[in-house]
Amino acid sequence: MNKTTYLDFEQPILDIDEKIAGLQAQSEAENLDMSDEINALKDKRQKTESDIFTNLTRWQKYQLARHPQRPYSLDYIEHCLTDFVELHGDRFFGDDQAIVAGLAKLDGEPIVVIGQQKGRNTKENLKRNFGLPHPEGYRKALRLMRMAAKFGRPILTLIDTPGAFPGLASEQRSVSEAIAKNLVEMARLPVPIIVAIIGEGASGGALGIGVGDRILMLENAWYSVINPESCSLILWRNRDEKKVAAEAMKIAAEDLIELKVIDRIVPEPFGGAHRNHQEVAQNLKKEILSALREIREIPIEDLTKLRVEKFANMGAWEEV
Repeated sequence: MNKTTYLDFEQPILDIDEKIAGLQAQSEAENLDMSDEINALKDKRQKTESDIFTNLTRWQKYQLARHPQRPYSLDYIEHCLTDFVELHGDRFFGDDQAIVAGLAKLDGEPIVVIGQQKGRNTKENLKRNFGLPHPEGYRKALRLMRMAAKFGRPILTLIDTPGAFPGLASEQRSVSEAIAKNLVEMARLPVPIIVAIIGEGASGGALGIGVGDRILMLENAWYSVINPESCSLILWRNRDEKKVAAEAMKIAAEDLIELKVIDRIVPEPFGGAHRNHQEVAQNLKKEILSALREIREIPIEDLTKLRVEKFANMGAWEEV
């Protein structure tokens, strides 16, 4: 892992870390015993960190979901699955690098895995289009889903996108049609589908691979029709109310499980998933296996019916 990136609300922790580093450097340079002072600062750091991360706001969780060191789809594929073979292209236009997809094994069982992928640096982000899929990405995903149905393999999708790419090229190649077609096709695929929201889950860009029998969501991920900054821009005509928007939108995992949009919350390491990729991946793998066992108990002929009912029953309305 690279040097830790501190978010703005972690500034008190950064201040203490810098003081600890300064004392340690002074202790070594001047051959002084400063262990009491250093230990006192470490205790203060632990308390400060506990105070911050046990009372996170929705906006702070949103920031954690976008942390640059957070694990992405390929990290989870590496830690949760084996024998991954990536498949490319939609057999129509091209290969969208914002979506990775292929064959893999989950505890020895063959599955199809599809995930949205961001980059770690400028070069990678240009290659991955910052995790913003084009229409061909969704068509590639659909091609693999149909392959999974043909061979009876469960499907695992990993959602982490700021949204589908909104540019002219995307519209010219009918991104809305590609997403809509995926919604229809995923609703009737006769194989288990597990969806995991691992970071950002924005709008139709997330829903394009988001219809499943069980929806898992990492503790500090977010999932909504729009991001808080854009919501603030629409309602207040500036981005200054983004924190207010995040609270009102109820984008956090605990909100969505209460609203029955998701089924399970996957715990993250204390401080966020970026603190320990291996630990959060194992937590996710455990929940995926548990969800798959549950789905296996449902007769295949009932699976698609229950899947459609699951999404049809989301939300609240009143008939008059």
